[in-house]
Amino acid sequence: MGGSTFGERFAVTTFGESHGGALGVIIDGCPARIELNEADVQVDLDRRRPGQSRLVTQRDEADRVTIHSGVFEGLTLGTPIGMTVANTDARPGAYADMAAVYRPSHADFTTEAKYGIRNWQGGGRASARETVGRVAAGAVARRILSTVGTEVLGWVSSVRDINADVDPAALRRDDVEADPTRCPDPAAAVPMTAAIEAARRDGDSLGGVVACVARGVPAGLGEPVFDKLDAELTGAVMSLPAAKGVEIGSGFAGTLMTGRQHNDEFAPGPDGRPVTVTNRSGGIQGGISNGADIVLRVAFKPTATIASEQKTVTSAGEPTVLAARGRHDPCVLPRAVPMVEAMVCLVLADHLLRQQTTQLAPGTAAQTQA
Repeated sequence: MGGSTFGERFAVTTFGESHGGALGVIIDGCPARIELNEADVQVDLDRRRPGQSRLVTQRDEADRVTIHSGVFEGLTLGTPIGMTVANTDARPGAYADMAAVYRPSHADFTTEAKYGIRNWQGGGRASARETVGRVAAGAVARRILSTVGTEVLGWVSSVRDINADVDPAALRRDDVEADPTRCPDPAAAVPMTAAIEAARRDGDSLGGVVACVARGVPAGLGEPVFDKLDAELTGAVMSLPAAKGVEIGSGFAGTLMTGRQHNDEFAPGPDGRPVTVTNRSGGIQGGISNGADIVLRVAFKPTATIASEQKTVTSAGEPTVLAARGRHDPCVLPRAVPMVEAMVCLVLADHLLRQQTTQLAPGTAAQTQA
């Protein structure tokens, strides 16, 4: 499949390169009669696009989406949805000096080792610009999830050693969008901004953590063995550029607890179903959602492209020194928030649709015959 298709029931295929003519996505499996228009998709693309603040790359892309198929009079048709976003500020010539040089910590060498050829104009498919298609598809998945009351919300939890204090249960989208860092804790957002700007001036970059909460997730999503919901969420967010680690619920901190401390207690809910009290599981037990909030954290490494000189080699194996030019993020985190949300939405929407065929409702033909 070439690694560009994701999902089983709600399947998305992204296409396009960083400095090609356009990027886009094909969605197969979206149910019919879901309310959808270009404005619904544009909201998330605007949060992902470059040039939105002084903290991110200054590449000037409006990232205006066009829906070509699968939607009619504001409703999905149940047929494949095709969307594209044109590259209007591509400058492939800016990478000419890097055509025969392997950039440190980039996918230049590994891509060439795999295919025997690579698009050196901004990294091609390995560029974070590929996530345009993911975020567009994630916006459609978000519309599906809204039909069952599920909300997915991400935020910047830390930049390097600056940590935010955020209550996932009380967080609102407006809180996240109030600051260019997408950190909803003002006490942390101010030093985060200063640190990112200092790194840019120094020709360097910073990493950190994006956290995400999914609220109102129905119990029962996921599979008990290989397609565990936490495993699929982990694989989804780890497929994002620069992602290097994932924690769900208590994560690695759980290793410091005893079983008595870590186990989630249940209490009776208003509908008679159990409600998780402590939620150290992060909303998933045995690979299946339990109805509590799903909370995860994704670690992103510092941006690989920096303006400082670094030792590397050419494609001919000759040593050289590279100080990258161009328009690059000194920190990927503010723009990574909608990317993480998109991947979480894609996984949850896929499993929501898969779950609808897991149990037959009473009175179906199969049970009647039995």
